[in-house]
Amino acid sequence: MGKPAKSAFDAQVFLAKVGEGKSILEFKKGQNVFVQGDPADTVFYIQKGKIKLTVLSDHGKEAVVGMLGPGQFFGEGCMNGHKLRISTTTAMENCVITAITKTAMIAALHDEPQFSEMFMAYLLTRNSRIEEDLIDQLFNSSERRLARLLLLLANFGKEGSPQPISPSISQETLAEMIGTTRSRVSFFMNKFRKLGLIDYNGHIEVHNSLLSAVLHQKPQLHVDE
Repeated sequence: MGKPAKSAFDAQVFLAKVGEGKSILEFKKGQNVFVQGDPADTVFYIQKGKIKLTVLSDHGKEAVVGMLGPGQFFGEGCMNGHKLRISTTTAMENCVITAITKTAMIAALHDEPQFSEMFMAYLLTRNSRIEEDLIDQLFNSSERRLARLLLLLANFGKEGSPQPISPSISQETLAEMIGTTRSRVSFFMNKFRKLGLIDYNGHIEVHNSLLSAVLHQKPQLHVDE
């Protein structure tokens, strides 16, 4: 009798189960997963919840540089030789996260082509997002940057219908991410609501009309600075 066929590798199953070099962790809202300056030796994968990435400058100024949700990795800098964390990651709501040691990550990438493809696709997508964010900061007004951020947070362009934006994402956080003040964000949010581009109902609901306004650069999203 021949050897039994090897079962197909399922990346999602792999990431959802405890195994060698792999553990499942739970974090409460407000808890740090790691802090800027901590040793970097683990990659994390979000099963449930949202994570905020912040960076603290030498002068003590803190900036929000990203928000991540289910299906996304973070802490992958350790795979590129980073010995210390360059950012702080904080749970914005209760989270379930898979922690994978650098050694286990390298083994999985080497042994499982499907997992390697999944991880590479994530890295390429994230790199494109960083480039788009840089262009956004350089060339767009804060009003348009806010509109784009709301579309991203609502998962426009991904499979399924747009998702409501969690109330855990405050106007202060939105302001930090687009490089403006909370008062400006409040002004723009009220403007978007009056124009029928978004709704408030304990959370933010983004309408297709906001996407149209951004794509076609309608007058309501004018340069404000």
